[in-house]
Amino acid sequence: MKLHSKYICGILSLLLLTAAVSGCQNFARSENTPPAAEAFSKIRSEEKKYSENELLAFDNTIQNWGQGVQFNSDNQPLSSLEFQEKYGSFQADFIGPQEKTIWLTFDEGYENGYTEKILNVLKEKNCPAVFFVTGQYAQENAALMEQMVADGHAIGNHSWAHPSGGMPSLTIEEQTADMDKLHQYVKEHYDYEMTLFRYPAGIFSEQSMAVTQSYGYRTLFWSFAYADWDPDKQPDAAQTLKKLCDRLHPGSIYLLHAVSSVNAEILGDFIDYARKEGYEFRIPDSL
Repeated sequence: MKLHSKYICGILSLLLLTAAVSGCQNFARSENTPPAAEAFSKIRSEEKKYSENELLAFDNTIQNWGQGVQFNSDNQPLSSLEFQEKYGSFQADFIGPQEKTIWLTFDEGYENGYTEKILNVLKEKNCPAVFFVTGQYAQENAALMEQMVADGHAIGNHSWAHPSGGMPSLTIEEQTADMDKLHQYVKEHYDYEMTLFRYPAGIFSEQSMAVTQSYGYRTLFWSFAYADWDPDKQPDAAQTLKKLCDRLHPGSIYLLHAVSSVNAEILGDFIDYARKEGYEFRIPDSL
């Protein structure tokens, strides 16, 4: 996309203003981090959702997402409904459509030997899913990435570097550069154009959501997750299956980690149960 001179001047103004407000953000710039002008030139939206000054004006207070433990009569987390109402305008989903649908998602930070089994179960059940990958995962697991694409699943951007402080700990330019680095890598190596984003560790801010939206991504949080990410502390399979089944609700967004042996073991039974209860597995649309 070609940039007009007026827009380039706006970018340069943003650089000066960003430098003035970024002193409180503890991020060590890598020598490989593109300058802001280059990062913003790769924003994929034909029309930006927010101007540079508008992005800087958003609140950058860090928030940590979790679906909570209070539910309505439809078994939906109250916090998911509250945050959907509050932040849905940023093209962010804390809960899906108010119908019997499930968006099944897997976070892929590293490979633990179970993704192939998960993919095989999904193929056997003809069940679509979203796989949110990091830069390291995309680089080190080409065969699995290719199978995800070939089987018709969606691949989502989980950030290139998975910053420990979350995306809001980066400057606006650094957030854009991080997302763009993974976006371009997946597009170049797997011929796949990502449209979905998930925040590392669920850490976000209003400003970071505005940056993600301006880049052209739809953000998926979740309305169900549980402690499945530690391979050395895997829960009982029967109890876990019951937990997944008991928490079904209209607009379910399930977050599972593919490093979990239990998730791979119970996945087929969960899919069968959900469909028996009248639920349909779908992949969310892009913006």
